[in-house]
Amino acid sequence: MLTVFRDERGSVAEVWCQARPCFVGEWSPWSGCAGQCKPTTRVRRRSVQQEPLNGGAPCPPLEERAGCLEYTSSQGRDCGHSFAWFLTFGDEVPPCLTLPSLSAATRIAPTHSFLLKYCMEFKTESLTPHCALDNRPLTRWTQYLREGYTVCVDCQPPAMNSVSLRCSGDGQDSDGNQTLRWQAIGNPRCQGTWKKVRRVDQCSCPEVHRFIFI
Repeated sequence: MLTVFRDERGSVAEVWCQARPCFVGEWSPWSGCAGQCKPTTRVRRRSVQQEPLNGGAPCPPLEERAGCLEYTSSQGRDCGHSFAWFLTFGDEVPPCLTLPSLSAATRIAPTHSFLLKYCMEFKTESLTPHCALDNRPLTRWTQYLREGYTVCVDCQPPAMNSVSLRCSGDGQDSDGNQTLRWQAIGNPRCQGTWKKVRRVDQCSCPEVHRFIFI
């Protein structure tokens, strides 16, 4: 950036000031869910380390929000499963999706939870236009769903059947040619179909294409 200075004698001097972009710190850990027993949001923040100077690049967003579901009340009561009531009837009923929640309480000892979780990969075949229209903080993630993309869905202990240790609607019994249905939590008009690709131990999809069964 070129800056012009005039001194006391009226002399003019041109000084080139180097632009400095904004620098921000690392993201804080995700907060807990804003509430228990129902779909809510969690938040993480970062702070500005250096303000932009001389026309430098502006600061990126300092706050991010994501959906989450806490399965335990403040009194320690098991809850929240009513939001996935339609998941108990197997692959004929669509699974319910949301973004991964770091604060979802498990009903299985944490030391063993990592041994039980698994990931299902699906190829999205179709989805309704409503997925791209929702701009609410809790459900904005549905805008990233696309036909023909591979998505990963985590099956974690809170959503597992206590006997089969599987998530309802995970599609494991399909042969890969069967069309399965899904529905997004918080936006029931965002739904569609996909086909199973495979089961893997850990999800490797980009964050915007990674979800969980609940």
